[in-house]
Amino acid sequence: MENLTNNYSRRNFLKTGAIFTGGLLIPFSITYAFKKNIDTAASLMQKPGEEPLKVNSFLQIGNDNSVKVILTHCEMGQGIWTALPMLINEELDADWNSITVEHAPADVKYYHTVYGTQRTGGSSSLMSEFDRYRQVGATARYMLIAAAAKKYGVSPADCRTEKGHILIKDKRIPYGEVADIAAKLPIPEKVALKDPTQWKYITKGVKRLDTVVKTNGKAIFGIDVQFPGLLTAMVARNVMEGAKVKSYDKAAALRIAGVREVVVIPQGVAVLADNFWAAKKGREALNVQWDLGANSQISSAGLLADYKKRADQGGPIAVDQGNLAEAFKKSARIVEAEYFQPYLAHAPMEPLNVTVQLTKDKCEIWTGTQTQTDDQKAASDITGLPLDKVVINTVFLGGSFGRRNITRSDFVREAVEVAKASGKVVKTVWTREDDIQGGMYRPAFLHRFKVGIDSKGMPSAWKQVSVGQSYMTGGPFEKYFVINGVDLFSIEGMQEAVYVAAVKDKKIELNTPVLPIPIDNWRAVGLSHTIFAMESLTDELAYAAGMDPMAYRHLIYKDDPRLIGVLKAAEEKSQWGSPLPKGQARGVAVFRAVSSFAAVVLEISVSKSGIKVNKATCAIDCGVPVNPEGIKAQIESNIVYGISAALYNEITFKDGMVEQNNFYDYKVLRMNEMPVVETIVIESSEKPGGIGEAAVSQTMPALTNAIYAATGKRIRTLPILNQKFI
Repeated sequence: MENLTNNYSRRNFLKTGAIFTGGLLIPFSITYAFKKNIDTAASLMQKPGEEPLKVNSFLQIGNDNSVKVILTHCEMGQGIWTALPMLINEELDADWNSITVEHAPADVKYYHTVYGTQRTGGSSSLMSEFDRYRQVGATARYMLIAAAAKKYGVSPADCRTEKGHILIKDKRIPYGEVADIAAKLPIPEKVALKDPTQWKYITKGVKRLDTVVKTNGKAIFGIDVQFPGLLTAMVARNVMEGAKVKSYDKAAALRIAGVREVVVIPQGVAVLADNFWAAKKGREALNVQWDLGANSQISSAGLLADYKKRADQGGPIAVDQGNLAEAFKKSARIVEAEYFQPYLAHAPMEPLNVTVQLTKDKCEIWTGTQTQTDDQKAASDITGLPLDKVVINTVFLGGSFGRRNITRSDFVREAVEVAKASGKVVKTVWTREDDIQGGMYRPAFLHRFKVGIDSKGMPSAWKQVSVGQSYMTGGPFEKYFVINGVDLFSIEGMQEAVYVAAVKDKKIELNTPVLPIPIDNWRAVGLSHTIFAMESLTDELAYAAGMDPMAYRHLIYKDDPRLIGVLKAAEEKSQWGSPLPKGQARGVAVFRAVSSFAAVVLEISVSKSGIKVNKATCAIDCGVPVNPEGIKAQIESNIVYGISAALYNEITFKDGMVEQNNFYDYKVLRMNEMPVVETIVIESSEKPGGIGEAAVSQTMPALTNAIYAATGKRIRTLPILNQKFI
């Protein structure tokens, strides 16, 4: 257990700038370290001999017995508004109904333990906070007991706690009564945590703290921000980097009732109006004409052809060992396959929006964001204001899936530019069409394999070339994850897979095209395309070895007990191997993602009218299951997102323009298409892993593998919508 206080003096505590009147405020140290192995959290950022960065978040206990958690991570539906306070209260023993939560402002005090910035992403919130948040609760409880013992002249050993009260014989003393006394006591160096057998909240679950405000309309999302004099802006923009405005009709836009101003910004042309509808009509009236230059030649067909040529050429080497030529000669069978996935949009339910109030000495921003540090710096760069004069107010996020986790802060930059150019207090709003056509896509990827297997079916020779744009190049994490021209996220999880790691003769290359199509994080990042390729290939290897796909996975993953554990659970619950009616079949995929282990089995029906997913079974080992109901909800979300991506989703280009517009041509799974989902949460004492991205990628190959089982047609290119399978 890390030292909670690191001899944190009251004088140093005051230097953090925290303001809290009355009661007890507990600081806790944040030490960050980057991940060398993307999934296993080895330290990379911190150099030998460097002092770790120490900043502070806060737990506040008021004189009125209120308990407030200042959340360093953002709530976007994944449930950390509840799960993180659960960790604190497991040790604090407050009345759950007395707990409130607030998003932290942008400040170095709230930097992430893993990323070294203030950020929510990578399904890392519980991973990074499991120990520290519990230690905070335990420290506060220790100090409150000490304060009560001092006030009533008893030993701390004679005190116990229950629902926000200290019990001393027949007395029930509210925490708030002794909070001021506790605040004057020295902070203990270390406090023992409960044994897991004593847990009341962790693994048991509670009602979500944000349910009421999200159902009665009191929750504030970015789209809800409103105050007198606020204008609404919409921007005519082009997705292609380097696109230039040739012409626009400013006068026509200004003739629209309610339109107040038209300004040119680096991203395009913005129309400011009294309301959304006027801004939308004004933007339409602009009739912006674009000069795309060479980008006008970009098409999806051309991109795919280029990717295939690049796969022929190879690229920088990630792994090169052994003698491949000899290994292939000795192989019992050789399997060759190529898999392609298209560009994907994020399509969160709440489109992007940012409100900016800019004065000569302050820039205040209201938005749902995962990247407060990056956004704060972006606004500082644009306005010339120092960082401490840029205030980020984080509100609830209406979904994200990575779109609000953009290291380049594109939508915040744009909104600040609008405010700067206009001099107005303005909310820049995106429509659904803007969101689908607005860029920052999951990059398209091609993975080509040639794999030899031995007489037992185990891979014995491995040649791979992957082609796709780099996630990390040009961003703040490039120096950590782009090594000798290889972006580790482009091949995330591939070389670490146990059966690949065991192959002595192998070569993995990566060809990274530089294109004007803007890309960034998408749910599960690199795993969103690498798992589809790996687990589709695994299925093909199983059939080449003459084995049942489930049995083959038991063979190749035999040295990874946690993967075998979820595989067995999914096999049993899905009734794998039991007979199904004609036209129905099951498919399986299993992989490690965000430090969790998930196996997905999909049961489908195939007919001339299409594909119907009847049932999804997912076994998940995410370490200690902090909030089981929250885990189940996230797995259902993973399944929906994965099926949607596999069946329907793609962003295509013609003449340099995005062809998709809205949910009518960028489909997501409808309610009537939703399968029955059975989630098996594995009991575990391992440290928590992630859950928001743990199974989305396995769902895609589970579906295509089921289609092969039903039809004999192997789907190697997504989406399935474009394939003929019967």
